[in-house]
Amino acid sequence: MTTINYMPKGVCARKMEIDVEDGIVKDFRILGGCHGNGQGVAALVRGMKVEDVINRLEGIRCGSKASSCPAQLAQALKENYNG
Repeated sequence: MTTINYMPKGVCARKMEIDVEDGIVKDFRILGGCHGNGQGVAALVRGMKVEDVINRLEGIRCGSKASSCPAQLAQALKENYNG
C-alpha cells in the first residue's frame, strides 16, 4: 500500500492523506477544511480506481476559488501516483 501525503493549494484543507493499493483508493483523509465534505468525498472515492477519481474530480471549483478539495485530491493523485 502507498500513502500519499499532500499539501493542497488554494483550499481550506491543510493536508490530505490518500491510501492507494493496486490502483484503487483504499482511504482518504483531510485535515482542516469542511469535515462533512471531507467525509463525503472519502466515502465516495473509497474503492474507486485512481484514474476514475482523477477523471471525475479534476476541475471542480469551490465558490470563487480556482480549485476545491475534490480537485486537489485529483491533483494529488496525478502528481504522486505512478501505478
